[in-house]
Amino acid sequence: QVQFVESGGGLVQPGGSLRLSCEVSGIIVKYTTMAWYRQAPGKEREMVARISREGYTNYLDSVKGRFNIIRHDANNTVFLGMRLLKPEDTGTYYCKAPQRDEWGQGTQVTVSS
Repeated sequence: QVQFVESGGGLVQPGGSLRLSCEVSGIIVKYTTMAWYRQAPGKEREMVARISREGYTNYLDSVKGRFNIIRHDANNTVFLGMRLLKPEDTGTYYCKAPQRDEWGQGTQVTVSS
């Protein structure tokens, strides 16, 4: 059974930072492309960052230079470091293996003063 358990969200002021964690079970992250998605209220879910099996990363243009996806193979965990957060980064963040159907519960990020 494949599971993704996200954590680390919260309320942060504009310009602040957060680090999201995703504990993965049922698949081995070092052999799988992993990604972080987000869904803002009233908007479609979008991919914000992706890391391939080889470690190559891709980012949504609006988060480039501010977000960083990291894979920790020993703990089978994927992280999303976020800095210089903006109100438009607000949403529920999910990690997922793009080629699979399973989704986690997500973690809420709210950027507001």
